[in-house]
Amino acid sequence: MKFERELLKGVAPVVVLEILSRGRMYGYELSEVIENKSQKILTLGQGTLYPLLYNLEAQKLIKGEWETAESGRERKYYSITSKGKEKLETDKVQLADLFRALKLVFGASVANI
Repeated sequence: MKFERELLKGVAPVVVLEILSRGRMYGYELSEVIENKSQKILTLGQGTLYPLLYNLEAQKLIKGEWETAESGRERKYYSITSKGKEKLETDKVQLADLFRALKLVFGASVANI
């Protein structure tokens, strides 16, 4: 299922921060993990993911470091910062509140959220 861009827009940064809280990754790897963890429900293409990463980096929520892989290819590895961890925790509380509100509004039709 592909989500409307605007609907995904608010959730994508939290998803990226959550995945990076588990360990550092380069962009393509991050995209693959998000897709696999979400059972292909959440897909972030390059046109969405990289601007998001640059934005999170500008906000100092993540940091990127260039490294040379064994293949000789340069890759930028991203990791969450302490500021990013704080933001993630705040956002997770807000998402939990949002999910509770959605359950109240939609009732049993979203009972498994």
